Amino acid sequence: MKTIKEIAEMLQQTSDPEPWMNKLEDDHRAGVKTELRKWYRNYEKKQQLEQMLQEKISFDNSFKTYDGALVAGVDEAGRGPLAGPVVCAAVILPEEATVLTGLNDSKKLSIQERDRLAAIIKEVAISYSVHIQSADRIDEMNIYAATRESMEKAVSALETRPEIVLADAMKLQVGCRSESIIKGDAQSLAIAAASILAKTTRDQLMNRIHEEFPMYNFNKNVGYGTADHVEALHLHGPCHHHRKTFEPVKSILEGR
Repeated sequence: MKTIKEIAEMLQQTSDPEPWMNKLEDDHRAGVKTELRKWYRNYEKKQQLEQMLQEKISFDNSFKTYDGALVAGVDEAGRGPLAGPVVCAAVILPEEATVLTGLNDSKKLSIQERDRLAAIIKEVAISYSVHIQSADRIDEMNIYAATRESMEKAVSALETRPEIVLADAMKLQVGCRSESIIKGDAQSLAIAAASILAKTTRDQLMNRIHEEFPMYNFNKNVGYGTADHVEALHLHGPCHHHRKTFEPVKSILEGR
């Protein structure tokens, strides 16, 4: 009879249900039952992630007018914060993208998972680009127009031209068919990939800005108006990375 440790190691090396696992159902050892339940939980989660991946791929494919048509996904990170840039990314993925199982809206993933997926996306993408829109440009144009411009510039920077562009909740003028997809990062694999690149890039930028202005805790709040960030604004005043047209930054500047 195999030990519980040996059985656990066998299960770890097993990707799909196999006949020998049926015998474990009759094993009365609590440790075996625990390992078997754990394996089935992980297997079910993997199946759900694979199904989610296929649904996202099918969604993107539904916009193709012919086999092999290239779909670019576009998304942004940082429209709401009081400080820092808006970062937009555009991504064209290959038809075979099983390595991106688990790819989802960046806000639903851990930092470690976002970083892992960002590296894979950059490796497998047919083309990708990232555009950084400064706080000054946001103040000059308004946040909506600045985000749209940044998205369009990200698309124009792609080395490979797409036949269709799917953007998260934004209608773009990009020289080809463009669709605005509400909650696009939850439906489209290409938009979800763009979401990951935009979010990871912006987080890295905010960490660098934090080193220059540690009093605002940008490494934790990434520019959002948290209580400690607003308190620091009142105490130290805004820095040049703050958006001067956003409240309460605008009022604080007017009161100085």
